[in-house]
Amino acid sequence: MDLLSTIDGSLLEGFFPKGWDLAKIDACVDDDPSKITERQPFWNEGFQPIPCQTLADFDTFMGHEIAMTIRRSRDAGEQLAMILPVGPMGMYRWAVFFLKEWNVPCDHVHGFNMDEWSDAQGNTLESSDPGAFQNAMQQAFYGPLGKLTVPVAQRHFATSDVLPKFGEKIAAIQQGAGKLAVVFGIGRVCHIAFWEPQFAGEYESEEVWKQQTHRIGAKLHPLTIEQNAITSFKSRTTLVPAYANTIGPGLFLRADHIIGGADGALGRGMMWQGLSLWMTLRHGPTPWIPSSYMPTLPGKLFFLNELAGPLVAECN
Repeated sequence: MDLLSTIDGSLLEGFFPKGWDLAKIDACVDDDPSKITERQPFWNEGFQPIPCQTLADFDTFMGHEIAMTIRRSRDAGEQLAMILPVGPMGMYRWAVFFLKEWNVPCDHVHGFNMDEWSDAQGNTLESSDPGAFQNAMQQAFYGPLGKLTVPVAQRHFATSDVLPKFGEKIAAIQQGAGKLAVVFGIGRVCHIAFWEPQFAGEYESEEVWKQQTHRIGAKLHPLTIEQNAITSFKSRTTLVPAYANTIGPGLFLRADHIIGGADGALGRGMMWQGLSLWMTLRHGPTPWIPSSYMPTLPGKLFFLNELAGPLVAECN
């Protein structure tokens, strides 16, 4: 007895994205957690999943990768566009540590925050609001870098007036021999940024879907709202906005290098990201699972070992 055998007539019938084949999704999970890193035919030859034993390892390794990406671009004399998330966050402390240790200025870096909470019209919080992603980035990354920091004019946030310009700004950097690095987490419903799976049903083809650079006032999936209630709002669902401004596949699929993270373990064996990680690595690309495209790009995906499972039912 499981969801597949009991969903008909239940309150979950029609709840999941229309393009989700739940049986195929369940089959993404291997009973042997060690097999999660086995290479799949659709992976880019330059893509590598990196298991991390502890959260401390995860934060350090991912922070080191961000710092090394910035350092390599500087050493090569390149401009670097970086699409940046607010979540995961622990890696920024280590990115700052390494950049300061190496004395690497970030005046060649152009930061683009991938999303921001909004209302249906795309209006966002004041930048100083404790819940604003702009404030979070200032506190975690831009501020602590001190004199090495990214110039203010090169920090771009997903407000309704600035987000539509991301595409042309990033294109100009890449066309000028610069690079684009995309740093990301994986959502409960496998979104990248707040580009939700149900958006796939609005486009006539995969190619049209891939061209979408952003969305203002994107309607969030209920599982996304509950994910954030748990991870960012101490379970207080009433504080989570139902909309967000977000980049789309027209930007995150243009990455020259990706740096991904999956750290969604909660303790006592509980987690919210295990199935999402397996779907990302095993399902194969489909607009109905946005994160399934990330292994088709070169780079690294850091993840906590325990997310690999075994994903079995147990009583806590």
